[in-house]
Amino acid sequence: MSAGKVGSDAAAFCAALVREHDFGRYASALFVAPQLRRALLSLYAFNVEISRIRDQVSQPLPGEIRLQWWSDMLTGQAAGAEGNPVATELQLTIRESGLPVERLLRLIDEHQFDLYNDPMPTMAALDGYLNDTSAALFALGAGIAAPSSAEVDHLARHAGLAHGIVQLLVALPRDAAHRQLFVPAQLLDQHGSGMEEMFAGRQTPSIRAALNELAGTARQHLEMALQLLTEAPREIRPVFLPLALVRRDLDCFAHADHDPYLPQPRSHLATLWTLWRASRSRTFRAE
Repeated sequence: MSAGKVGSDAAAFCAALVREHDFGRYASALFVAPQLRRALLSLYAFNVEISRIRDQVSQPLPGEIRLQWWSDMLTGQAAGAEGNPVATELQLTIRESGLPVERLLRLIDEHQFDLYNDPMPTMAALDGYLNDTSAALFALGAGIAAPSSAEVDHLARHAGLAHGIVQLLVALPRDAAHRQLFVPAQLLDQHGSGMEEMFAGRQTPSIRAALNELAGTARQHLEMALQLLTEAPREIRPVFLPLALVRRDLDCFAHADHDPYLPQPRSHLATLWTLWRASRSRTFRAE
């Protein structure tokens, strides 16, 4: 099989993987210039592979081994990396776009938290986790589109914190069922709640108060990110289009009758419609 055919198959595999497991980012990539889309999808496919390890293992040790393989792949020490389509595509993106391997390694390290049932202790710990995962994805994606800068990293941090907190809220039904706590225990304690009340799967005034505060923090980061985006280089703006989905989900969460323990599935068509309308606005508003 020719190298071109192998590369095409690997790119198609990455696109299909992201489409299946992270449709929001997949759909947002459709609005990126075609010459950048393949690289961006390789980054998102890598994130899917790392993020879903906790759903593929029943014990932490196999998860640790899988994470270590990806770390070894990035440092050139993994056996069989050439047979993994996501690894093949990511290595190509690293070479062509100059992505910093150190930041990819930190993303892997941070996801070790996912493998255990230890609660997220504090808001500071959550900020650190999201800075090296969700915010890193925005920063790395922007680095594919344009040269990195301190200003873009600042934008990516606020975007990542907003996006990451909302993803946490969206995943609450699943996480609670698995007795996994990403909502900081410190925040629950401040509102007179705790882990067992959270895992019970019933909305209480204290749970709602804690989640409202978390959603308020996400909205603050979202508004700051959108403000910074108006001054950002034009070529990186499409990378931040997932922020339109953050706004949509926060607006849904704010409804008085919203139950955080009930999954809120979104159709692919609705997601594409939201992104298309937002892409036509300077501030990513879909109204």
